[in-house]
Amino acid sequence: MDRDEQERIAFDQPDFARLLGFRLVSVSPDAVVAQMAVTPDHANRNGVMHGGAIMALADNLGGTATIINLPEGKTTTTIESKTNFLRPIRIGDTATASAIPLHKGRTTMVWQTTITRGDGKPAAVVTQTQMIIDWKD
Repeated sequence: MDRDEQERIAFDQPDFARLLGFRLVSVSPDAVVAQMAVTPDHANRNGVMHGGAIMALADNLGGTATIINLPEGKTTTTIESKTNFLRPIRIGDTATASAIPLHKGRTTMVWQTTITRGDGKPAAVVTQTQMIIDWKD
């Protein structure tokens, strides 16, 4: 898959990603970066970004990173995800997520996504495993 095709696929985000306000910033086979403005819609009851929103951002990014690395006729699904929450992201801030590969194999890929706050401090680190599967209609 050439670079133009990778970008076309990556930037064609699903409705869920748009609903949450994810914005892809850059794409390459070895790094995918996205940002998300943290609004009251993303808050937990403590008034900071909900852990589920953080995990959704990371899952989307890991899936996007895997998709652009797949051969034709394959797709992916997340089979494992682990999140370490390090510090809160306040409403009004911007979350930046950067996914890098730890393993790119034939049947699985493992991505580590670091989510930082506007001050550059890491708020969460997510490690996820993506299973590579044949896509059948």
